[in-house]
Amino acid sequence: MAKDCWIGDVHKGNFDGQEIELKGWIHRTRGSNKIRFLVLRDSTGVIQCVIKRDLVGDKSFDLIKSALIESSIILKGLVEATDREHGHEIQVNSVEIIGSVNPERPFPITESAMLEAEGGESEFLLDNRHLYLRTGRMTTMLKIRSTIFGTIHSYFRNQDFIEYQAPNFVAGAVEGGSTLFEVPYFGKKAYLTQSWQLYAEAAMPALERLYTIAPSFRAEKSRTRRHLTEFWHAEMEVAWASNDEIMKYGEGVVRATARNLLEEREDELNEIGRDLDLIARYADSKYPVMRYDEAVEILQSKGVDIEWGQDLDYSKEKILTADFAVPHFLTHYPRVAKPFYHRPDPDDTKYVLCHDLLAPEGYGEIIGGGERTWSEDEILERIDEEGTPREPYEFYIDTRRYGGVPHGGFGLGVDRLCAWLAGADHIREVIPFPRDSRRVTP
Repeated sequence: MAKDCWIGDVHKGNFDGQEIELKGWIHRTRGSNKIRFLVLRDSTGVIQCVIKRDLVGDKSFDLIKSALIESSIILKGLVEATDREHGHEIQVNSVEIIGSVNPERPFPITESAMLEAEGGESEFLLDNRHLYLRTGRMTTMLKIRSTIFGTIHSYFRNQDFIEYQAPNFVAGAVEGGSTLFEVPYFGKKAYLTQSWQLYAEAAMPALERLYTIAPSFRAEKSRTRRHLTEFWHAEMEVAWASNDEIMKYGEGVVRATARNLLEEREDELNEIGRDLDLIARYADSKYPVMRYDEAVEILQSKGVDIEWGQDLDYSKEKILTADFAVPHFLTHYPRVAKPFYHRPDPDDTKYVLCHDLLAPEGYGEIIGGGERTWSEDEILERIDEEGTPREPYEFYIDTRRYGGVPHGGFGLGVDRLCAWLAGADHIREVIPFPRDSRRVTP
């Protein structure tokens, strides 16, 4: 039953003039009582198949004539190169239906349902996500996503980073406590992790350069186009590194991802109408650096109501990035705006040595990182300053008591990166089964 021939390879001209066997699903079908034009799809593309009654016989022809969209089939036939739209087609000599579709329950994802959805945002398509995955646009997004994940892994491994895993059940927060998912844990309170970071810092003295791609969880009720409650995080941690050095890694992985998409997924990017020149710009251009103070001045000049010391939410990032041609780094946020693990700037302790990478086209933050507070005295001061209980973080404080060193890292929102590079209207378009405050099924 193994599959040896793929539609994508047929279109490359690998089987011209040959008899082949294709396995896939009916994408479209039309025709008369003597001839059927069936469009077959598999994971690599679609191809037109010509089925004639006098070649396949009455029984097979009548079965295929009555077969509905998304029925799985095996067909055999001759590959013909054609100058028509499809490029190649199959002259079928035998066909077998493997998994039929009940005519009383036809495949629900119709073209009209897609048109009504306006980019996949309808509740109907979300309710039928398990079937919507089969559509051309969703298949394309998942291929783009796969390339992005693979590139991130390759980038860090080529830089001699070690992949490292951390627990998903944790005792304390990394970001704000209001976004924690509390989980009953054998009579105790536990939480789903917001980030790999704290446990990565514990391993940093052992591995020095480490990274992960893993899910993170934040109980955010935000219903913006870039928020999910379960999302994928690419995170890294490096010993003996400054904020500037960490930013170079962030720029490097994003540029490498854009470059690899152009190399591996040009066809898919064209299919969804993405501007390849934009992707090339993101791959080849240096990313400018702007301090927080300058960003606040720009926003205020645009009439935005923001005071110094406030963090930048999405609405402000969107305005700020409207004039960006490439991603920009924002550095040196006020100390009051960032969690305890951010290291104060020795030159001016009102600020911390941190950065966000903001993507253009209104997408906003895709990376947040910086130097960590690494001495025992400083970390205790920062924890107490925030009024955070020490107990859940004793293990984290220990990493400073025993040979603490300057270090830092960042977290990259992989789903956000996918949405931006694919030009998606909503982050839900680039993840198979999105989870937000309203949805936990299917």
